[in-house]
Amino acid sequence: MAHPGEREAPAETAVHGTRPCRDDERGTVLDIINAAAQAYRGLIPADCLHEPYMSGAELDAEIAAGVRFQGCEIDRTLVGVMGMQSLSEVDLIRHAYVCPAYQRRGVGAALIGHLRALSTRRMLVGTWAAASWAVRFYERHGFRLAEASQARILLQTWWRIGERQIETSVVLASPPIGTAFSPEAARQ
Repeated sequence: MAHPGEREAPAETAVHGTRPCRDDERGTVLDIINAAAQAYRGLIPADCLHEPYMSGAELDAEIAAGVRFQGCEIDRTLVGVMGMQSLSEVDLIRHAYVCPAYQRRGVGAALIGHLRALSTRRMLVGTWAAASWAVRFYERHGFRLAEASQARILLQTWWRIGERQIETSVVLASPPIGTAFSPEAARQ
């Protein structure tokens, strides 16, 4: 995803591909998440931001809960990750992060396109309401904001997060909530 307040620019370096992350890349996945999450400093409530942003134990718990991480490589280096968690009726996009040095090079776009191609169901993504750059990124890729009352219900239903995070988050959906669902619409 792009830096705060900026649009993702055309790739300066070719994106070599997206693929499932390997078990031996756990440390790299954590490094990417924690480096990119620094963008939240000063934007999200201080009681929701901790060091590290995600611990190894938290990553292990997410994987145990079914989050499957996909990665994007540039020059054979893992530079971005995005997880997908398939639940009974929806696919959740979880933990979408790009190394700061590789942002604005199409990595986020490659990852979201890859996950959308893997899904045949409605996709939901939750993000911090103050992360306007993330909201714009998902909107550029066909996701639409759910109304606040819908977002609260979706967050309570599909995510395991506390009340404080629910209060400060938004949900985007593709296809948008309230529209007919079809597998073809999910990929657009």
